[in-house]
Amino acid sequence: RDYSQLMRRMKLKEDELRQVIELVQSLNPRPGSQIESSEAEYVVPDVIVRKDNERWLVELNQESVPRLRVNPQYAGFVRRADTSADNTFMRNQLQEARWFIKSLQSRNETLMKVATQIVEHQRGFLEYGDEAMKPLVLHDIAEAVGMHESTISRVTTQKFMHTPRGIYELKYFFSSHVSTSEGGECSSTAIRAIIKKLVAAENQKKPLSDSKIAGLLEAQGIQVARRTVAKYRESLGIAPSSERKRLM
Repeated sequence: RDYSQLMRRMKLKEDELRQVIELVQSLNPRPGSQIESSEAEYVVPDVIVRKDNERWLVELNQESVPRLRVNPQYAGFVRRADTSADNTFMRNQLQEARWFIKSLQSRNETLMKVATQIVEHQRGFLEYGDEAMKPLVLHDIAEAVGMHESTISRVTTQKFMHTPRGIYELKYFFSSHVSTSEGGECSSTAIRAIIKKLVAAENQKKPLSDSKIAGLLEAQGIQVARRTVAKYRESLGIAPSSERKRLM
């Protein structure tokens, strides 16, 4: 933004322009949202992760696990030797109920296996936050637990993990990688966290351009193109440097 041109065209002094900008920024760009009535949607985590001494423990959230069992009294009504239509119907329903309970148990076991592998892989994130997030793809977990990638994708969709750092969807722990100059790998999540940190610490009178951010990342051994920085910055909801500039 060309503030000097604005001051000339509007015939304002710098402190007057600053007051105008502060007033505009204090306004709600979506005033209609104030009259909307929307209830908050709360997430119940499927898995709980906690630290016990130096170990990270993973357990199912029992409040989210349905507790189902077959009523033994009704199961007793089924007679094996009886081939009547009613008995056949009850026997089929009993079998379906048992298969359903078994499938739920299998789903919970798979969820535990996947969550445990995620925690094992992302211990750095649990300890230090986004900047320590490692690259991770579905194939890595699928290979570790001996299942197909499509199964891992289903298990991690709309499933949430409660950690000391907050509640996250399991898919949050997956991210692509960028090679570092030292031959290692850095996750896209970690790069976004570094960009956010750099912008938060920048001189607001001279904000960092995408090219400058790319240079600072390269100094840390992370080589990313300017357009990649722009993509990550936009995904964080951070405006371009020209719009982040502030009058001092």
